Amino acid sequence: MRQSKLFTRTRREAPSDEVAKNAQLLVRAGYIHKEMAGVYDYLPLGLRTLNKIIGIIREEMQAIGGEEVFLSALQNPEPWKKSGRWDDKVIDVWFKTQLKNGGELGLGNTHEEALTALMTEHISSYKDLPRYVYQFQNKFRNETRAKSGIMRAREFIMKDLYSFSADAASHDAFYENVAVAYENIFKRVGIGAQTYRTFASGGSFSKYSHEYQTVCDAGEDVIYIDAAKRLAVNKEVYDDQEVYAASGLTKENLTEAKAIEVGNIFTLGTRFSEVLGLSYKGAEGKPKPIFMGSYGIGPGRLMGTIVELLSDEKGLVWPESVAPFAVHLVSLGKSGDDASQLADALYEDFVKAGVEVLYDDRDTSAGQKFAESDLIGIPKRIVVGRDAVATGTFEVVDRATSAVVKKTRVEFLAQ
Repeated sequence: MRQSKLFTRTRREAPSDEVAKNAQLLVRAGYIHKEMAGVYDYLPLGLRTLNKIIGIIREEMQAIGGEEVFLSALQNPEPWKKSGRWDDKVIDVWFKTQLKNGGELGLGNTHEEALTALMTEHISSYKDLPRYVYQFQNKFRNETRAKSGIMRAREFIMKDLYSFSADAASHDAFYENVAVAYENIFKRVGIGAQTYRTFASGGSFSKYSHEYQTVCDAGEDVIYIDAAKRLAVNKEVYDDQEVYAASGLTKENLTEAKAIEVGNIFTLGTRFSEVLGLSYKGAEGKPKPIFMGSYGIGPGRLMGTIVELLSDEKGLVWPESVAPFAVHLVSLGKSGDDASQLADALYEDFVKAGVEVLYDDRDTSAGQKFAESDLIGIPKRIVVGRDAVATGTFEVVDRATSAVVKKTRVEFLAQ
């Protein structure tokens, strides 16, 4: 992609009403556009990064047997009324709307009810189990406080996976498979070392659930960490002795930290299957309710967390796995001169080699190009100026470490 053609624009200042670091930097770097509080558009750079994150999550879900679907955002009230969660007193973040011909619909804030109802037409026998179904889909939540940028939005993409198992034992085995997949995801996006499996409240579903919490000063949660065991306890269950019996943790070994919740896994049991009539016939022919689980990750929230954790005073710093481009090629030449022609040639080499490269071919100052390159945060910056023309070597700057090396054109293409 030539930067002169890229649909984006960097800004020196973030919107005056934006208080979250992640949104400030993403707006300034041209990754997102703020429509209103809690509502953001993803521009080309932002969408490329978001899709990289989604791609990693999808690979890990497929690896554990997940089947991808795409359910409607508009929600039929009837399954929700059966589960007792249509009432605003139970779920207080509903967006609801009236149909012109009468009746009411909701905009999905989660999909347990919708998918459970759907599965009544697809599961009838033990031979149909297990099923692991997931989606990437827009969710809508009428948050009273939307001040955390893309980490707490009113409209956002969620990866929600739902498991349908014959019994608790088979559910528990898959639950642990999801836990491993989640750990792989967080490692692959660059925040694995700072992210802990955390015991938390199970709400109305189970005794406790597990969250994945990333230690960060911008976090809204307080957790207590056992670094040696790579486990933590959420403040909300810190005094619950049942959690310590299940986790093997002791308060004496825990250290307090602020953290961002980047994922969660819940045991739902038969909470939804019983009220919505989702059962199967076992080998002996008797009907049994299906045992369910729910597993969520917000790709946008994950993107915001990476920004909060890894950015610096100059701007964004993306891990290679999720960066919009692998290389930021910066030409210091003027149109038609030797440096410009050399940069054009190197750009074409990269394109032919399948390297994802953003080429800053604009006619602006070197200082502006370097400052914007730092702000955009692509992992490697290659500079083509008079020195490159004279020596045949190119300066390569590592965005994360500021380390500089020089390589020839042949060395680049050999990688």
